[in-house]
Amino acid sequence: MSKQKGTKKTGGRAKGTPNKVTTDLRTWINELLNDNRKQFIADLKKLEPQQRVMIFEKMLSYAIPKMQSVEAVLDFNRLTDEQIDSIISEISKQIENDNKD
Repeated sequence: MSKQKGTKKTGGRAKGTPNKVTTDLRTWINELLNDNRKQFIADLKKLEPQQRVMIFEKMLSYAIPKMQSVEAVLDFNRLTDEQIDSIISEISKQIENDNKD
């Protein structure tokens, strides 16, 4: 029989405790990369420029988080005329500023 919803957790890993296998694997990969930096750089220099760019692109995803697109939806039927005028004014100012640059 399964536990009832809301029953306190018993056994297993405590919340927030890292998985030992994952931690060990990450440590091993970091050490492997750190110990072989010079070889990795030498190997990169031997690649064709297109291949080198592909490697850099793949590595960037681990160094810089990817940006996600954001969608804004405005229901103009719920806005007052004053609010719509204010939005138009702000957009116009932004366009003017962009054109100055």
